[in-house]
Amino acid sequence: MTVPDVTVVVAVYNTMPYLTACLDSLVGQSLAPGRLEVVAVDDGSTDGGGELLDEYAARHPGLFRVVHQSNSGGPAGPTNRGLELARGRYALFLGADDWLGPEALERLVTAADAWGSDVVVPKQVGVNGRLVPQGIFHANAESVGFADSALAWALADTKLFRLDLVRRHGLRRDETLKVFSDQPFTLEACLRAGKVSVLADYDCYFLVLREDRGNVTERAGVLDRLRGIAALQQVAAELAAPGEELDALRARSFAWDVPRLLQDGFLLLDDATQRRVCAETARLVERFGAREVYHRLPVSARVRLELAAAVRPEALRDQIRYEAAHGEPPEVVDGRRHYAGFPAFRDRGLGLPDGLFLLREEPVAGAVPPLDPVPPLNLAQHLWRGAVPAQVRRGLRRHPAWRRLANSVNGGRG
Repeated sequence: MTVPDVTVVVAVYNTMPYLTACLDSLVGQSLAPGRLEVVAVDDGSTDGGGELLDEYAARHPGLFRVVHQSNSGGPAGPTNRGLELARGRYALFLGADDWLGPEALERLVTAADAWGSDVVVPKQVGVNGRLVPQGIFHANAESVGFADSALAWALADTKLFRLDLVRRHGLRRDETLKVFSDQPFTLEACLRAGKVSVLADYDCYFLVLREDRGNVTERAGVLDRLRGIAALQQVAAELAAPGEELDALRARSFAWDVPRLLQDGFLLLDDATQRRVCAETARLVERFGAREVYHRLPVSARVRLELAAAVRPEALRDQIRYEAAHGEPPEVVDGRRHYAGFPAFRDRGLGLPDGLFLLREEPVAGAVPPLDPVPPLNLAQHLWRGAVPAQVRRGLRRHPAWRRLANSVNGGRG
């Protein structure tokens, strides 16, 4: 039997009407017949999606293999089932509400073969307002890592994986995770890969934000998200190289993933759940060395993390409300040090260290500056670089109005 070049695994659960565009994009791929197989696993859909899969399989014999199973409660189960059945040299995971550009798979396989890649990150485009960080897609790259690129901000499984790598290391999703089960899988694959590459010169993968916000991540509860983040950080702790590689992965979670759960949505939780969220955050902070990367985080994220770690939900609520009402706080200048003047600063009842609020420290007059005075990127800088490709940033820097905006976001570092 001929081995396909690539198996596309599609886990399907109640994604109509988006599923039609997804399947059409697979039928329309430029790969020659026999080079592509699609394994679609219907996880107990009740919206007609299972029947639609059977129709496509009947109309396109040899292209689709369809499996029907009872609902498993999350995407990990059907994805694992599809991966078990995959026969291709490579595997790509496609969301059932997303779609591919017509040349996506051919270009990805060609690139992986030419570069000897174990993982290829395809150019991704957000649809219906879905935010997809673009920093890693500024140019094709034969080899990237976590210490020298924005790879830490691209941990979804929307990639091409060499199936031999997956089989050799027994990579599977954790089916106990209701959300983010793809991220520990992807991280382990990237850390074990001989080469991770980026294909940036073609719009390969279109990620859809559903109008009903029905994407599984949008529906997930905060405690489920925290468990997923913990699983990701566990893989990083076990496999990432200490130093820049590990710090990049820790900074991603503690600059963005955890603090965003300690915003307005936190206020809507009942008191018991708020305390549980704080306790889980405290465990994450202690277990995975969050404080070692605090210098990479904006002050607001540090403060929220520490208030949660102290299990002070009432103070955390005050902090969230203050940020919502006032935005950036006033600066407090004490000698050479500039602090963010949040109400929690030097609050004796809270006892948070001054260093948590430190914005910058003026150099001593006449002192020789360090060889590399540029500090690590903070959250706003990561988001600027992630959302806007490098070549666009370079062009914008020539425009005064955009330069003022960039300066306000990232301290003028583009």
